[in-house]
Amino acid sequence: MTWLMQFLGNNPFVLLFLVVGLAVWIGSWTVKGYGLGTVAAAIIVGCGFAILGSLFGVRFHLDDFTKSLFYYLFMYGVGLRVGPSFVNGLKGDGLKFAGLAVLCSCLGLAIVVAGVRLLGLPVGAAGGILAGAMTMSAAIGSAEQAVTSGAVALPAGTSAEQASGMIALSYGITYIWGTVGIILICKYLPRWWGVDAKAAARQYETEHGVPNVDDAGLSGYQPFGWRAYRVESDQTAGKTIADFRKAYPEYQIDNVARGPDLLGADASLVLQKGDVVALGGGLGPLTDHMGIIGPEVPNAHVLNIPLDQAEIVVTSKQAIGRKLRDYRQTPIAGQVQLTRIERGGVPIPIGLDTELQRFDVLFLSGLKSAIDKAGEMVGRVARHNTSTDLLTLSLGMILGFLIGLIEIPAFGAAVGLGNAGGLLVSGIIVSSVVSRLRFFGNTPNAARNILEDMGLIVFVAIVGVNAGADLLSQLTGAIALKIFIVGFLACSVPPFVVWAIGFHVFRMNPALLMGGVAGARSHSGPAREAAKEIGSNVPWIAFPVGYAVSGVLLTVFGYVAMVLAH
Repeated sequence: MTWLMQFLGNNPFVLLFLVVGLAVWIGSWTVKGYGLGTVAAAIIVGCGFAILGSLFGVRFHLDDFTKSLFYYLFMYGVGLRVGPSFVNGLKGDGLKFAGLAVLCSCLGLAIVVAGVRLLGLPVGAAGGILAGAMTMSAAIGSAEQAVTSGAVALPAGTSAEQASGMIALSYGITYIWGTVGIILICKYLPRWWGVDAKAAARQYETEHGVPNVDDAGLSGYQPFGWRAYRVESDQTAGKTIADFRKAYPEYQIDNVARGPDLLGADASLVLQKGDVVALGGGLGPLTDHMGIIGPEVPNAHVLNIPLDQAEIVVTSKQAIGRKLRDYRQTPIAGQVQLTRIERGGVPIPIGLDTELQRFDVLFLSGLKSAIDKAGEMVGRVARHNTSTDLLTLSLGMILGFLIGLIEIPAFGAAVGLGNAGGLLVSGIIVSSVVSRLRFFGNTPNAARNILEDMGLIVFVAIVGVNAGADLLSQLTGAIALKIFIVGFLACSVPPFVVWAIGFHVFRMNPALLMGGVAGARSHSGPAREAAKEIGSNVPWIAFPVGYAVSGVLLTVFGYVAMVLAH
């Protein structure tokens, strides 16, 4: 074993990615649906290797530049993710959910700071407890920045490595309840309040046309389609396509074959007996009025219609605030299928009364010409692009570092966001601009996820490896118990306060409020469990805005907690 520890010590990048790989593997383990998660696993595995190495006389230390680089990439990725929703949440009805998120985050911060000061916990505990209890892993990084930047004065005899170790230790102790606790609280809050959230969800679905469907993966049900029919009916033969469309607006003739020739679907084209038409529409209409044209035929020639799929960003003033049902009588009806809507990077339920908001992203498939028309009606068409615009990434990172250099004199010192905070702001700015000009500087979700996931896991793994050897000298049963108590309160108290204010003051629908509480805690798990508990997708509607706002605040509050607690 000694030779292995020495080998890893001499090859730090082998050690790093061994820790990362094991963390991903162990983090995927679950017991009844609950597990550590990759970030907590990375801390545990990293600390475990550090402790094991110290037992064999090898002290591991991974490069601080690498640690900072990956953390900065992570922070920029967070800004890209929450940007549009964060900006949109600062107006309209989103203000209520944004306000609840601010309240929840500030309460969590206050409880952590008060608990650490009252119980005299070591330096580093505040940042780790906030990150674990509020399940905001990004706060680990900002807490670490408070140590490395010198914003927190370390007591005599305490090294920066020990403070980092306490951050990691506190996070690990509080993370489990932070994850499980908020899921249970959010799931059962309506019951404890004596509220029937299922009935509230049904009421909302009825009023707003939100379908009650679960994610079923692949399904044989296709709500839209195209079929071929031979014209034999006297009531259709001799009519133009425009006349047919006027009589039956639920259908769309997308192509006409006359013998071996394809004639297209010009509105002035007169249909003749023997023509074969490609008819598009919803599944229901396609099975109604079966005799208005003639028999269905398996004609692949006429159904050889160019199809397309695209993302459309809502930017048109005429589309903002418009309900989906308003598009049922437009020329694109029956020619396109809306498969998903994302708001702030989070999918939301689709109903007839769903109102479009600026920077919503509509995922459409259907006729290429119809998708182009939809883009003209709604906003900008963004064709799929698998490459990340590295120029935009570089400029965004430079902008973030420049923002981080800005300092304002306050309280006898110079105060600024620092590199991490600057990159977070830069990501928000860039993503907000790109969401308007989605055809430029696009960072695909997969690329952004790599920035976030890889950046945070590598950063946390390095923190665990570098701090692990000092953990055994800091950890006692009394300290661990105190950390857990503070974390328990920081996790459990804010959701009750948020629920009470949302329900009694804002008079929110309970099903919506369940998602609002989950968003205020910036955790998707509670929203998912709430949706399963009441059998409705309604909680997801209230989730995105709070999720974005609390994500930004809690990330910054890791730094603030460290400063205020000492």
